[in-house]
Amino acid sequence: MLLAIPFPIIDPVLVEIGPFAIRWYALAYIAGILLGWRLARVLVQRPPVVATTEQVDDFVTWVTLGIILGGRLGYVMFYRPGYYVTAPWEALYVWQGGMSFHGGALGVIIAAWLFSRRNGIDWVAFADRVVCVVPIGLFLGRLANFINGELWGRIAPDVPWAMVFPTGGPEPRHPSQLYQAFLEGACLFAVLMLLARSERIRARPGILSGVFLAGYGVARVIGELFRQPDAHLGFLFAGATMGQMLSVPMILVGAWLILRAKERHG
Repeated sequence: MLLAIPFPIIDPVLVEIGPFAIRWYALAYIAGILLGWRLARVLVQRPPVVATTEQVDDFVTWVTLGIILGGRLGYVMFYRPGYYVTAPWEALYVWQGGMSFHGGALGVIIAAWLFSRRNGIDWVAFADRVVCVVPIGLFLGRLANFINGELWGRIAPDVPWAMVFPTGGPEPRHPSQLYQAFLEGACLFAVLMLLARSERIRARPGILSGVFLAGYGVARVIGELFRQPDAHLGFLFAGATMGQMLSVPMILVGAWLILRAKERHG
């Protein structure tokens, strides 16, 4: 028999009262937004000031809609377009699961642009402060994926910490959700917080946004090397996964933002 660490089975539902259920996945979204909101209130006030704390409070509603609508529409368009063509009404069934980070990122970008225009804010500088808190939600979301026993990794019979997931068959697999929580969440958060301490970097709109986009893209590409691709998609061009292919434009745009910010400020 292959050795593997037993999967720590945790009920995905934290509390259930009749038809009402509170799931860990929903709590991850809520906690990520609340913690990010509190930190963003501090970041926007660091010199040079880009927004008021009251404006950050108002932006919470915008960013929540951007995450939910963008994440769901991104999943529909990127991962299951054929299915939802035949049943378009099910695209509204958010309770059935299915969210795309790349779609959610687009939703937040659009929300930040519209909000900044409406409030007369430099939207790139505002985005620089907002992206610094995004890894908090990414970290919590990946932990929720792990608790749910979903989005597990590829078969890894020789890895001592491999796990047998309830829905992943009898083979031990990489706990890729934890890898991604570390790379996309903890590591990216640490890098952004370190850079955000520098007033010189904060004064160059686009650097922090560029580091986030490129950093997430690289972290996602690496994480996908251990994650089992979606069964209905499999491996795509040159053996890449959908997550990797969607991350390449993020890396390119991120690099462009960093170079542009440096050139504009000499």
